[in-house]
Amino acid sequence: MHDELIAQAQAWLTEDPDPDTRTELARLIEAKDETELAARFGGTLQFGTAGLRGELGAGPMRMNRSVVIRAAAGLAAYLKKQGHDNGLVVIGYDARHKSHDFAQDTAAVMTGAGLRAAVLPRPLPTPVLAFAIRHLGAVAGVEVTASHNPPRDNGYKVYLGDGSQIVPPADIEISAEIAAVPSLTTVPRPTEGWDTLDDSVLDAYLARTDAVLSEGSPRTARTVYTAMHGVGKDVLLAAFARAGFPEPVLVTEQADPDPEFPTVAFPNPEEPGAMDLAFATARALSGEAAPDLIIANDPDADRCAVAVHDGTDATGWRMLRGDEVGALLAAHLVRRGATGTFAESIVSSSLLGRIAEKAGLPHVETLTGFKWIARAEGLRYGYEEALGYCVDPEGVRDKDGITAALLITELASQLKEEGRTLLDLLDDLAVEHGLHATDQLSVRVEDLSLIAAAMRRLREQPPTELAGLPITRTDDLTKGTAELPPTDGLRYTLDGARVIVRPSGTEPKLKCYLEVVIPVGSHQDLPAARAKATALLESIKRDLSTAAGI
Repeated sequence: MHDELIAQAQAWLTEDPDPDTRTELARLIEAKDETELAARFGGTLQFGTAGLRGELGAGPMRMNRSVVIRAAAGLAAYLKKQGHDNGLVVIGYDARHKSHDFAQDTAAVMTGAGLRAAVLPRPLPTPVLAFAIRHLGAVAGVEVTASHNPPRDNGYKVYLGDGSQIVPPADIEISAEIAAVPSLTTVPRPTEGWDTLDDSVLDAYLARTDAVLSEGSPRTARTVYTAMHGVGKDVLLAAFARAGFPEPVLVTEQADPDPEFPTVAFPNPEEPGAMDLAFATARALSGEAAPDLIIANDPDADRCAVAVHDGTDATGWRMLRGDEVGALLAAHLVRRGATGTFAESIVSSSLLGRIAEKAGLPHVETLTGFKWIARAEGLRYGYEEALGYCVDPEGVRDKDGITAALLITELASQLKEEGRTLLDLLDDLAVEHGLHATDQLSVRVEDLSLIAAAMRRLREQPPTELAGLPITRTDDLTKGTAELPPTDGLRYTLDGARVIVRPSGTEPKLKCYLEVVIPVGSHQDLPAARAKATALLESIKRDLSTAAGI
């Protein structure tokens, strides 16, 4: 096995176009580091929920220029087989390590394959790329990003000409074309021939953001904003200025792109500690300058996090859950008279269905990921609990943290004019539809076999109750349902609760999504309902953890 590994690594080394990864791999070969070589050459990165994603480094199990060139060659071959011989592929990228290199390599491969390629002018939010695909009439789009992953990661997200991310069978067919690339030496990579776009696409995207807001609506809410060391700042500030909102106060330590993400352990607003600097910035503002809400984007600005004043929290601020923001935006759109389908992933709160039903609007549940949500028929609004919101599907068929930030700030402004807050509206929704409380049990692992073992244990020894609530129905989602294609997951329906367990498609995590629904008679009943919900969720977490062996 050792000689075979060394031979594989040597063959890879001879083709690797990147001096950084060549040096790294040569050092591993010289040291005969079998453990590290096996980790890098034990397979190939596969398309997951969001295309390719992995740690930067040499070898087929890492993100590097060789892997990207093969991926681009496979995508080009797939597009040509679909009859797009002279089609345009538009390419965007974030500010992570190697993102610009990967974008340039992709443009070179597309050009060499006889397709036309256009690269966005600089690191820009993922939604700008998703917008550009349809705006320019492209046959496909590629975004080089690892979104909110750790600094050592990068990724490769693929969209087709409808502006939404790939789904089966396209991902399988593209994977087959990637596997069929015999050698990098067979992939033509000219040094020129593609376009680098100017700001006209960005200007068109920004013009489109105006359509998200109601004409003449209040624009008074004050915000603190963090770009989380990503690419969102300039585009969000431009969108807010166009809309006429007060200029957001920046969290200066996190305002500019930095691929090292020095102030956060994980550049994800949901992670503990990630919002601490934003809270500190907000607390330092007082009087007329005091903010009404905090807005955060993740590093590629397709997600939007919202925090609000909360006197009961030690920081004075509370991050709203993705499900809470999802319900608030839905209620706001309903109040504005929106029509069309409201869609969400199966792991998101069932409150959206209640809001849609009361408004007489179609409601659809899809598999996790915006590649599925964006495909809902007649989509008007879509969201998933992981801070992703699509509020302008005609413009961007993906989650968009810029337009979501505009819409939630419009809602906060409207409520401010009424002497109310986002928390007041959440209370109203709980009284009207029942308190829908959600939580998550998320276990990060080094060894992926632990996730497979937990799923196997739950299937072989299924729990019959959680937190004393009998499980009335179990759905093994690998078999699919009448509404959903197959996916690796388990769904438990309980009396007044729901639990979904699934491996993450983008990170080495087992994720369990919990929801309890408590009927609420009046606003006075809310504190007791919240206490009951919190206790139930904690108890479900404990029992589920035991059942899964995690």
